[in-house]
Amino acid sequence: MADLARETGAEAVTVRDAARAGELVVVTIPEGKIPKLPKDLFAGVPDNVVIVDTGNYYPQRDGRIGGIEDGMTESRWVSTQLGRSVIKAFNTMNYRRLLKNGRPKGTPGRVALPVAGDDQRAKQVVMRLVDELGFDPVDDGGIEDSWRQQPGSPVYDVDRDAAGVRRALMEASPERQPEWRATVSGPVSSARPA
Repeated sequence: MADLARETGAEAVTVRDAARAGELVVVTIPEGKIPKLPKDLFAGVPDNVVIVDTGNYYPQRDGRIGGIEDGMTESRWVSTQLGRSVIKAFNTMNYRRLLKNGRPKGTPGRVALPVAGDDQRAKQVVMRLVDELGFDPVDDGGIEDSWRQQPGSPVYDVDRDAAGVRRALMEASPERQPEWRATVSGPVSSARPA
């Protein structure tokens, strides 16, 4: 954590302190660790605090998560675990590219990032943040539409401008690719690192 804090300028704090530190909370831990967060993590946190889910479900890392395997979107599952509505964003590229690929608004070919969520006010807050960080925000609809950003989708791990992201979201299939699914008995193996 110390290396990451130095690299990003973030300050390491406890989970409870992080949940109460501001107007926006970013949950960016492996999906399989979400159930290990305190069940009352957001108790007493004002309803207007925006919660961003940046996670992706990797069965190879997270183990089999039945709710997701049964068709629940990753962020809907995270929302049920946290007991709070979430906005899905920042999950289509790794943090190193997020640190390096931001460009000023209006830059030709500026990379775009999809943002999905049910709370329109919260989604607008996150879309402004995406823009401030140097990326064009693309509205990906409600949380039930967030499957279009999941691993293996055309928008995942590919830098595209806003038009390219919109096209990729429309080309996405709700069925998980085999390498991103778990079997009934456990996770599948994959050469792709989680």
